[in-house]
Amino acid sequence: MRKPRKLFGIAIITMFLVLLWALFNPLSDRLSVAQESNRDYASRLMESHRADLPIASDAVAQAPATTVETEEVTYATINGTPVTGYLARPADATEPLPALIVIHEWWGLNDNIKMMTERLAGEGYTALAVDLYNGEFAEDPQTARRLVDAVAQNPQLAQENLRQAYQYLDEQSATAIASLGWCFGGSWSLNTALLLPDQLDAAVIYYGGQLETDPARLSSLQMPILGVFGALDDNPPIETVREFESALKSLDKSVEIYVYPGADHAFANPSGMNYDPEAAEDAWERTTAFLEQHLK
Repeated sequence: MRKPRKLFGIAIITMFLVLLWALFNPLSDRLSVAQESNRDYASRLMESHRADLPIASDAVAQAPATTVETEEVTYATINGTPVTGYLARPADATEPLPALIVIHEWWGLNDNIKMMTERLAGEGYTALAVDLYNGEFAEDPQTARRLVDAVAQNPQLAQENLRQAYQYLDEQSATAIASLGWCFGGSWSLNTALLLPDQLDAAVIYYGGQLETDPARLSSLQMPILGVFGALDDNPPIETVREFESALKSLDKSVEIYVYPGADHAFANPSGMNYDPEAAEDAWERTTAFLEQHLK
């Protein structure tokens, strides 16, 4: 009788191991797919910026419409580490203002983003440029890819960063709050909307390469959305942009999508190789009109 009992015990152990594999293998598969997707995104960004260096041109230094005051502020604490951002507001402001969460490109919170933050503040906003790179910024594509990969490996940290940015502006008595970002930051502007679907008052996405097109995931969004893209861009490709637009419209969401003929990825960045002054200025005018309509 001992042998049958031994075989029965082995069979029970084998079934237990198979059950464990069945339970955990799908999760492993999903994680593997997500990690592969993040690596693909970083690769696509690398390709889009392969010939780029973040060297400012004269176009970067466009003065704000009104005088602004700026300061570095601690707006979040992540895992016990303070996070510093760049805050700009009109110098003559005496009353609470609508606010913007400004999310940097894949280069990081550099001088170009700071100047864009000042320009946005000059339109009558408290503008907070967040830092998703822990104080680092890139001066070459290889470093930028490493920084994007680091965020992709721990997206929960970026989510908490942006959640606390919203809280910071809310505690500043902001009358309304929107997110706005370019490139990597465009993707995270949408992520901020998905993170705060009934709190954020508007979202602006400049050529964000990770567009969500699943209506089930987009259904919770309550804010109007502005999307700005280049027709020559493949990060995201225009087919994905139209899927994103169609999904939102099928849900009866408020969405405006503009695609600029002849414009490529990062066409609004005056420090990039793809800078398109005419498209960038038109996109700026549409952005300020959109924010004026929905935040003021």
